[in-house]
Amino acid sequence: MYQRKTPEDLECGITIAMKVFGAKWKPCLLDAIQRGFRRPSEMHREIKGATPRVLDMQLRELETSGIVEKCQSAGFPLYTEYTLTDLGRTIMPIIDRINEWGLQYKELIAEGSPQSISL
Repeated sequence: MYQRKTPEDLECGITIAMKVFGAKWKPCLLDAIQRGFRRPSEMHREIKGATPRVLDMQLRELETSGIVEKCQSAGFPLYTEYTLTDLGRTIMPIIDRINEWGLQYKELIAEGSPQSISL
C-alpha cells in the first residue's frame, strides 16, 4: 500500500476539499450523478475525453471518501448505480457554482490570452 512521504496538511480546508473532489474528472462525475446519470456506462458516455478506467477509479475514490454510494442490483440483469450521499449533496452547491463560472467566462477562457481576460 502506498504511503505518503510528506504529511498532508489537513488543517487547510482547500487541501481537504481538493483531496476529496479535486481530481480532473470528479466534479464531472458528481455533476453527472446529480443530473441523473447513475450507471457507470452512462457516465462513460456522458463524460467525453476520459477513459472508463479513469472514471471508474475516481468513482471508487469518491466512494471511499463517502461522497457517493455504490448500489448493486440483486436481480437480473446485474447492474451498478451510484448515488450521492448526504455528504456528497453538500458539495453540489460548490460544483454548481464552478459550472456557472465556467459557462459565464467560457468565451474569455477559450480565447486563451490572459491579457484578454478583464473582469
